[in-house]
Amino acid sequence: DALAAAGFHVLLPPRRLCCGRPLYDHGMLDLGKKLLRKVLGTLRGEIRAGLPVVVLEPSCAAVFQDELLGLFPEDEDAGRLSAQTVLFAEFLGREAAGWAPGGRLAGTAFLQGHCHQTALASLDPERALLSRLGLDVRVLDAGCCGMAGAFGFERDHYDVSVAIARHALLPALSAEPEALVVADGFSCREQIRQLAGRSSLHVVEVVDQALARSGIGNR
Repeated sequence: DALAAAGFHVLLPPRRLCCGRPLYDHGMLDLGKKLLRKVLGTLRGEIRAGLPVVVLEPSCAAVFQDELLGLFPEDEDAGRLSAQTVLFAEFLGREAAGWAPGGRLAGTAFLQGHCHQTALASLDPERALLSRLGLDVRVLDAGCCGMAGAFGFERDHYDVSVAIARHALLPALSAEPEALVVADGFSCREQIRQLAGRSSLHVVEVVDQALARSGIGNR
């Protein structure tokens, strides 16, 4: 809906696809590669047509942009997908610079960067997009949230995960309990929900709120 409101024709994959990260992160390389072959096969026509592949989850985008090349170094379509993968806010900033919904938001927004996103890209597109929506954006200098995929759910790592969150992320959130919290990473949102008791939104959900104010969105 958000991309369509910005003037783009959106195609969705005809079936559910997975980047394979949950598998190969735990050494299941063959199963992970099987899922990635399904991605390449399903999207082959769109990939070869040069269409941008907009990805919402930073860890999935990192797979397509980075790890995919190591797993399939000789596959030309893997190279194409790597080059054509783009995150939501980055895509809008590149292809629809200056676009913003008619509805304006107000207040402070904390932006928590996903580790894969900050390692491979930048939070500047998210910050610019949220600012165009009318928000006072503050990028949290909190580092990793501590969840890191399944890491925070594992018995041997739980205490470390909580300690990481308590180091900087949780104090920053508690300082302004009324601020909107924006986190593109699912792991970050889950950690914030469980340890801070706060809801957080993906940047596209914030755009949807602005669209709703202009009478376009779903809410």
